Amino acid sequence: MIKSLVFSLIGLALFSCKSDVKEKNEIIIEESEKDNSPSFASSQSSTDSFYNVSYLPTSTTNQIVKHKYYTLSYNEKFEQAEWVAYELKKEYLKNNDFKRPYFVEDPNVTTGSADWRNYKKSGYDKGHLCPAGDMEFNKDAYNDTFYTSNISPQRHDFNSGIWNRLEQKTRYWAGKYNDVYVVTGGILKDSNKKIGTEKVSVPKYFYKIILAKSGKEHKAIAFLVPNEDSDKSLYDFVVSIETLEKMTGINFFPNLKNLKSSKDF
Repeated sequence: MIKSLVFSLIGLALFSCKSDVKEKNEIIIEESEKDNSPSFASSQSSTDSFYNVSYLPTSTTNQIVKHKYYTLSYNEKFEQAEWVAYELKKEYLKNNDFKRPYFVEDPNVTTGSADWRNYKKSGYDKGHLCPAGDMEFNKDAYNDTFYTSNISPQRHDFNSGIWNRLEQKTRYWAGKYNDVYVVTGGILKDSNKKIGTEKVSVPKYFYKIILAKSGKEHKAIAFLVPNEDSDKSLYDFVVSIETLEKMTGINFFPNLKNLKSSKDF
């Protein structure tokens, strides 16, 4: 009888300990979910990536659409994304000969993304924001860049010229830093020209911000480029992130305090 009582007490104590551990673990998980601010310990493993913490900009429309390899904020008023954000790793830099799919409307945009026919005979390219060339490491990732939520009207000489040069430079930086985070889009507020039956706005300027880690610190470089042909150096179009935030009303890296951009990249 005494032995039975002793074993019962031991079992109750063990159960109580396990319950305490479980409750503590649950609290830790809940606190972790509440804290979206990035934390970079020196013990980070090589598997860490930008998508393990929140680098997304704010959305002026509250219509954030997440695809597997990129995220966007859709602006129905202008019938395009106000920003597209994605991670570009060194190992993503592939040259696969994937067949180009047709552009299709994004099923995840609740208000409906613009039909590709708005661009037909408009004189403007269906300019990728997240470039298909950055997603050639995977066929599904590549195909996902052909949603019409990921395009914006671009002049052909701009799209194939200076904008293409900036995309190639971004890939260079992805190789240099092993992993960069890119945010890009058109300046929509001053878009007066429209194309197509859905009145897709034609941005006068496009921006691109590239964020990288240098040791434990972050560094960034931001560009503001007119939607026109140019032979100028890319560095002639470097601006501050603050300039872009004033022009767009977007807080690009709300979880990174005191982040400054410069030409030193």
